[in-house]
Amino acid sequence: MTFSPGPDAEELRAVVRGFLEKRSTEADVRTLMETETGYDPAVWRQAAEELGLQGLIIPERWGGSEATLVELGLVLEEMGRALLCAPFFGTVALAANTLLAVGDEAANEAYLPGIAAGDTVATLAWGGADPLASTITAAPDAAGWSLTGTAELVIDAVAANLILVLADTPDGLGLFAVSADGAEGLTRTSLTALDSTRKLSTCEFTGIPARAVGTPGTVLEALRVALDRAVVALGCEQLGGAARVLEMSVEYANTRVQFGRKIGSFQAIKHRCADMLVDVESARSTAYYGAWASVHEPGELPIAASLAGSVCSEVYTRVALDNIQNHGGIGFTWEHPAHLYLKRAKSTQLFLGSPSKHRSRLATMLDIPEVSA
Repeated sequence: MTFSPGPDAEELRAVVRGFLEKRSTEADVRTLMETETGYDPAVWRQAAEELGLQGLIIPERWGGSEATLVELGLVLEEMGRALLCAPFFGTVALAANTLLAVGDEAANEAYLPGIAAGDTVATLAWGGADPLASTITAAPDAAGWSLTGTAELVIDAVAANLILVLADTPDGLGLFAVSADGAEGLTRTSLTALDSTRKLSTCEFTGIPARAVGTPGTVLEALRVALDRAVVALGCEQLGGAARVLEMSVEYANTRVQFGRKIGSFQAIKHRCADMLVDVESARSTAYYGAWASVHEPGELPIAASLAGSVCSEVYTRVALDNIQNHGGIGFTWEHPAHLYLKRAKSTQLFLGSPSKHRSRLATMLDIPEVSA
């Protein structure tokens, strides 16, 4: 048994890497990270029309390719490697994934074709730290539902024309769709984030009209599955960034000369690179296992997601820091891309749950008792 993607998936990786090497260079990233929406609409359209990336996991009847999280994970791995500035994670790994998990046919018919075509930019919002205990409330009214509350951190909300909102109702947690274009009662405030390559906003909902996706109070388990898939998807993106900074360190160690020797021959650099490789391969194992489990052993997905969530984010942060150390003084400068990867690593470390939260959940599922201090 192997958790590694097959040859077809690897061909997809090669195509996506070639596309990103042309459309997401370091210069492109630095330009787009200074814009308000943080992405190039022409590149976004090209990704949808020529590569079909936005529709990768969407069924064919709604304009997609009906691929799995295995293929999506490879795409996100390559996007993490290139630090692609685009609302792809929010649109596909969060919004489209959540719509598919809930399985509301009418909502899927309304929203998924636009996502697959590249016409719709979407994201997922909730209030508070726990998506499954959102502090946003939804109340029924004559027109359907209205939402009230604040989502403190929402990725790509400024660019989104569709916001899916997790909100509490009298019957329990529900999922609601908000049309963000010119909507009254919606205030989006851009935030100055540590990671400028991914735009963050605060969304305030003041009695804004919303459409229920699925039946409120009955969608909790579907949302839990969607979030587990999103955690694995994020782990794949983190893996791509971690693998790239390892490459950067090895390349630098093999070219930088000090005291008449390549620095890769020095024990401190050599051992640090070896430790980085072990870390990256550990992240690869957990991310690939999570993607595999989502397709072949969905009953194992909660454990696999918690593993990926507890390993990949810490690995990415650790190797990004090591990469700066390996580069020495140049690694600390604005001109070098090392800091961009470190900022992406830190910004994703707590998103969708901290490593300690994932480990706590894993311990509960495996019935491992807590160790007192």
